Amino acid sequence: MKKQRDRARGMKANAGKAEAIAGLPVVKNDEVIIDIIGMNHDGEGVGRAEGYTLFVAGALPGEQARVKVLKTKKQYGYAKLLELLQTSPQRVTAPCPIYHQCGGCQLQHLGYSGQLEWKRQHVVDALERIGKLTVAKEDDSTAIRVLPTLGMSEPWRYRNKAQVPVGVTDGALVGGFYARGSHRIIDMETCLIQHENNDDVVAKVKEIARRLGISAYDEESGQGLLRHVVVKVGFKTGEMMLVLVTNGDKIPRAQEWIEAIRHEIPAVVSICQNVNKRQTNVIFGDVTRVLWGRETIYDYIGDVKFAISARSFYQVNPVQTEVLYGKTVEYAGLTGKETVIDAYCGIGTISLFLAQHAAKVYGVEIVPEAIEDARRNAKLNGMDNVTFEVGASEDVIPSWKEQDIEADIIVVDPPRKGCDPRLLETILEMKPERVVYVSCNPSTLARDLRVLEDGGYRTVEVQPVDMFPHTVHVECCSLLVRND
Repeated sequence: MKKQRDRARGMKANAGKAEAIAGLPVVKNDEVIIDIIGMNHDGEGVGRAEGYTLFVAGALPGEQARVKVLKTKKQYGYAKLLELLQTSPQRVTAPCPIYHQCGGCQLQHLGYSGQLEWKRQHVVDALERIGKLTVAKEDDSTAIRVLPTLGMSEPWRYRNKAQVPVGVTDGALVGGFYARGSHRIIDMETCLIQHENNDDVVAKVKEIARRLGISAYDEESGQGLLRHVVVKVGFKTGEMMLVLVTNGDKIPRAQEWIEAIRHEIPAVVSICQNVNKRQTNVIFGDVTRVLWGRETIYDYIGDVKFAISARSFYQVNPVQTEVLYGKTVEYAGLTGKETVIDAYCGIGTISLFLAQHAAKVYGVEIVPEAIEDARRNAKLNGMDNVTFEVGASEDVIPSWKEQDIEADIIVVDPPRKGCDPRLLETILEMKPERVVYVSCNPSTLARDLRVLEDGGYRTVEVQPVDMFPHTVHVECCSLLVRND
């Protein structure tokens, strides 16, 4: 009787769902032929079936495809690519053997020049649709110039940090990347966007762990020791750091492990342990200790030297970081006399770049450990014209103003959620001559530019920079000047 009631409830729910989206030209499991007319922000092809939008992973604009409908909503649905009837000239064969399983890259099937064009268009679409801003079509001095995306001459092997989850598959320890849209780990021996040395370290650490019988963490049960293997490499120095993230304080046979790593991977100068006992998606826990070697490794961006600790944030593509920060300095228009505020300074990467060309730089960051790193990095480079303070930008910057600190230029490089509304208000109150906005999210960039434009600024130029080739992410550097 209970089963019959449950079945009746289920049929009623399904009928209600079908009624809610009645009138759609397709239903789940339908196979249809569609033309792909664009790509969304997730890199999925966008097609129409009798006017109804379908998103198709792996399809490119200009292609005709036979697809199977997987899921429908009122305004749009998702479909699986079954067959290409017409192929884009920009389509290439993805060189990565696990590309279609792994969720790390989304655009390897699109030629690199096509990726750069799409990323620029993605920025243009966000500015126009979300920010209601006017983008110049030709040489229009009253509209925003969005320049061609600055790409890499060699868009592979660019990442200096690997964060590899470890788990169990068929009773064996595996480490790789999560399958697209899941937490199932695809065991991986090589990643074409990782520095080759990172691949080597991850492979050897997995091999040593298996040899020593180290247990892998199981997300469902919360049991097992090794959760993540994190590897950092200095592109300019070649120094490497290994961080073992564990679900417990003690590592069995720790000395054997350390000796094996030192013997088999001589480039490693720092071996750390981070303890994370919580059942969470967050990689790091609160406790980090050095098991062997140094607390930091060093690397350079341009002429600036940085100390990188186990927990410190450092841009993962140092080649393109130099390009991005060079553009930031250019847009700041520094002559050596200016006072600059860096409103999300992190470990001081942008601040120290600016300090080479400015009279005084003030950096603010809410993470205390990052400010410790920033001060250390300033000292490391002998820069005494930089002051760093812990706190929220929207609280610290007004207090600086009360101390008669006036900024000629304010630089912001916020997280994906964009600038805090109070920070934008603070910028408008301080009225710097220029604002340089570095963004990793075109949507929140467009939203914030609209606020600054409404408050008396004009966006002159936006420069997209490809920090993460073969993924859908794009970084931007934007110049705003105060209206007279």
